[in-house]
Amino acid sequence: MEVFEAVRTALAVRQYQDKPVPPEVVRRIVEAGQLTASSMNGQPWHFIVVENRETLRRIGSLARTGPYIAQAALAIVVALDRTKFAVSDGSRAIQSMMLTAWSEGVGSNWVGFMGLDEAKPLLDIPGDCDILAIISFGYPDKAVGKGKKQRKPLSAVASRERFGQPFE
Repeated sequence: MEVFEAVRTALAVRQYQDKPVPPEVVRRIVEAGQLTASSMNGQPWHFIVVENRETLRRIGSLARTGPYIAQAALAIVVALDRTKFAVSDGSRAIQSMMLTAWSEGVGSNWVGFMGLDEAKPLLDIPGDCDILAIISFGYPDKAVGKGKKQRKPLSAVASRERFGQPFE
């Protein structure tokens, strides 16, 4: 799938088939995060890939906005060093992983935004790191919209040269 097509069609997936994601696809997803550009090449992230069913269940119970993690084929917990640009860099890496997954037919969803300290002991994440988010991954349980997104018109969110000047 070409990149723009992945961006155009990717949607949040919260219901998954009971089907594992092949190891080579998991590796490609994680490599996409690792290869993402970061401020001054700081790479302030650490990706914890969780496929153990019991651990997924426990993470799902800890993440108030993402109990569906328990049914995902895997989750990637994104831990960050506490640096100036870590949140921005980690967010970029997450987007790379989610788009790579989608290009392979694997759906995903971003769960949480910081404040996920309850999961740190479960995964042996050091105290000097923060959990940015938990990303659930799996094959969608049902067909998803393939680009039928509810978005504001481009003219409402983009300008040319100056704010408010029409982008045409």
